[in-house]
Amino acid sequence: MQETPTITAAEIARLAGVGRAAVSNWRKRHEDFPAPVGGSATSPEFDLAQVERWLHAQGKLPDLATADRLWRHLAATSTSPAAGLAAVAARLLARHHGRRPARTTDPQLIPLLPDVDALADELGPQGAFDALWQRFSAPGPGRAIATPDDLADLMAGLADVAGGAVLDPAAGTGATLRAAVRAGCTSAYGQELDSDLARLAELRLALRDVPGEVSTGDSLRADAYPGRTFDAVVCHPPFGASNWGDDELGHDPRWIVGTTPRTEPELAWVQHALAHLRPGGHAVLLMPPTVAGRRAGRRIRAELLRRGALRAVVALPPGAAAPHGVPLHLWVLRRPPADAPPPARTLLVDAADLSRVLDTWRAFVADTDVDEPGYARAVPVIELLDEDVDLTPARRQPAVVGEASGEHLVRTRERLATVVADLPALMPQVTPAPDGAEGEFLSVGELVRSGALHLLGPIRGAASGDGGEPAGGGRPVLTAPDVVTRSEPSARGGSLGQEIPLAAGDVVVPVIARQLTALVVTAEGALLGPGLYLLRPDPAVLDSWFLAGQLRTSTNERQASSLSGTLRFDVRRAQVRRVSRAEQGAYGEAFRRLEAFESTIRQAASLGAELVRLTADGLASGVLRPAPGA
Repeated sequence: MQETPTITAAEIARLAGVGRAAVSNWRKRHEDFPAPVGGSATSPEFDLAQVERWLHAQGKLPDLATADRLWRHLAATSTSPAAGLAAVAARLLARHHGRRPARTTDPQLIPLLPDVDALADELGPQGAFDALWQRFSAPGPGRAIATPDDLADLMAGLADVAGGAVLDPAAGTGATLRAAVRAGCTSAYGQELDSDLARLAELRLALRDVPGEVSTGDSLRADAYPGRTFDAVVCHPPFGASNWGDDELGHDPRWIVGTTPRTEPELAWVQHALAHLRPGGHAVLLMPPTVAGRRAGRRIRAELLRRGALRAVVALPPGAAAPHGVPLHLWVLRRPPADAPPPARTLLVDAADLSRVLDTWRAFVADTDVDEPGYARAVPVIELLDEDVDLTPARRQPAVVGEASGEHLVRTRERLATVVADLPALMPQVTPAPDGAEGEFLSVGELVRSGALHLLGPIRGAASGDGGEPAGGGRPVLTAPDVVTRSEPSARGGSLGQEIPLAAGDVVVPVIARQLTALVVTAEGALLGPGLYLLRPDPAVLDSWFLAGQLRTSTNERQASSLSGTLRFDVRRAQVRRVSRAEQGAYGEAFRRLEAFESTIRQAASLGAELVRLTADGLASGVLRPAPGA
């Protein structure tokens, strides 16, 4: 007889999107809360079906889309979410190939099979996996950190993976291999220390009908592909490993430019990648910036330059990948063909964003002169072979001469003065309310149930697809970063499983952000992107600007937070003050003016910082001088 799936208090908290303390309060305050069916007094276990019925009855577990419901079950009941998703992926793979899925004996998985099959019927096996993958790869405690898609796509482009066999020796969740598939590789191989992640990455390749395999193991200590070469290597290696096997690998044949120092584990990955390249093939590795200048690595860096193996170092903007506060580097390497003379120059790029990097690299490869002060420079190798062999791009860029002079400086000052002059008119006019006038509050969930508000999203899939083709025909897609920065929709294409057009008056809230943020949509035409809630108020009942202003309070930030340190928000728990529709209009206008005021303050701060930089650079370089009598 099949055992009933059980769930711990911590897993109940994850299932309901609340903290552990909330579950403890429910057990104390509600006599009908399900009794434990196992575990111990300090760590009780509960019947999953009973808990779900109770949560639904209490309105604490709203009706979910099939993918959301399935993922919550996997996250709450699986010891390893990666293992649970891999088991589901294996079933989806069988369906993809028209085979009968193997009979599972996992008691936690059996109750989920109807939802797995329903999701596959709805989206197809590939789409079903993609929908679950989006939920698995979202940031959260205990989750593996994936390389962002835009960065992984850039790495695949720099490595020129199209039409070739690709290796990722630190495959992780398979993000760079998926990017290689999107870029048109013919086969993909990987190695990953975590067996669940390795299995998951391999199943993803199989679902895309891409030949290859992902082996389990430590690539440095136990290389799964000894002596084998590939057309390209892409890799996001672990950073700062203190025990990477240097003692046992002192004379390893992969150290083709010299023995790797113990304190330079990232350079061991560089040599591992080079050793697995065919002559003329390219490797692209994501590296911490300290590797470009640490003294212990000078000899290795110098030898890479002398042999023509290190072709470019690209400094990325902060936030391009985790850890987000560090401006990481991309190293582009090439396995020099036999007897080919080493190139005379190496490309150094200090990128403010990712958009121009690939074109700059292609221009460099085509022998176009690349020399843009402050951004990119093809540096003579002999210039880099100094005492430090420091490859940090910003330190090798020539000074920007004349930028602070004349028209640019004057224009910046005029723009700043105009913006500052607008601030007093934009400042909302408010007065203290009478004591005790706070009133009654309703949760967003209650407003949804009353019909005053429709809640849509977060949608399945990704704006550009995740290994598949865009489904939106190139329509603009509003993303979470667009909402946070108040930018125009920056992505293109539709979601994998559904398209939700945005309408004027919609309120959009990111699921994950540094603080609770709400944006009122003012123009139609874009699609809702992944990782966003869409709140569509009934205009006869709720004013959009009033709703957005109520959502973004510090109280709601605490109320809607997961309390797990992940900056994830459940907007259903946010509170909205109950006032008449007529009053909402006045409050909404105040919130709208506050938004405009905030935007103008940000613009003034940006222009002020630019003016300081231009003036300081000009004074220091001699392009500018103090005005007489100043």
